[in-house]
Amino acid sequence: MASNGNKSTPGPSPDTRRNRGIAIGALVLVAALVLGILSAFATGAGSSDDTPAVTAETPGEGSADPNADTYAQLAELARRDKDDKLAMGRADAPVVLIEYADFKCPFCGKFARDTEPELVEEYVDKGVLRIEWRNLVVFGEDSAQAAYASWAAGQQGRFWQFHEVAFSEEGNMKKGYSKERIDAIAEKAGVKDMNRFHTDMESYAAKQSVEKDQEEAYGIGATSTPSFLVNGKPIAGAQPTEVFAEAIEAAAKRAEAEGSDK
Repeated sequence: MASNGNKSTPGPSPDTRRNRGIAIGALVLVAALVLGILSAFATGAGSSDDTPAVTAETPGEGSADPNADTYAQLAELARRDKDDKLAMGRADAPVVLIEYADFKCPFCGKFARDTEPELVEEYVDKGVLRIEWRNLVVFGEDSAQAAYASWAAGQQGRFWQFHEVAFSEEGNMKKGYSKERIDAIAEKAGVKDMNRFHTDMESYAAKQSVEKDQEEAYGIGATSTPSFLVNGKPIAGAQPTEVFAEAIEAAAKRAEAEGSDK
């Protein structure tokens, strides 16, 4: 697993990150124990769409959520930067889905192919949802090179096209990301200036961006891919579309209610 690296931009204190890591880790673990499983999609133990979601428990109707403060803290991880090349959707969208993922992860690919397009059409395009990508390298240097390449493609406004091409076929674990394959993906994704692409990919800025994403992920206890936060509420694994839709709609309702109270 790649090193966290050193973060050069201001951020939460180590104690704050550690506390958040304990919190989200505990939430996912408790949910898994209650359901009697670990996420089949996250671990590769199964592939049924009937697999229950590994998420934090939802309190009964009318009850206060004891994890509300933790969710609020985790929701602050949304960057909402309108210039973020690795994000799509309105910066002021009521719901932000943060995805921690690896380009070699087969279940990240499953989410990208089967679920994300539906979420984009139903929620991103309608201004309800913003998706923010975080590079979480868990499969070694090969994955790191793909992460740097995705960032470099983003500098030319082609991150999501790179993402789509990279995940368009299954088998990235075996195919890997050689220089030749990365170049082919970038060209198919519409990256125009390949010299700049190579320079950006090898730059300190690319490495710093990936290290920042990894530090954030490790800081909240997200060590497997894909892991998600929906306005701070964790979802583990490439769960069925319905799980994400339910979480997004619930978060949108809460955001609307909180807005009307102000």
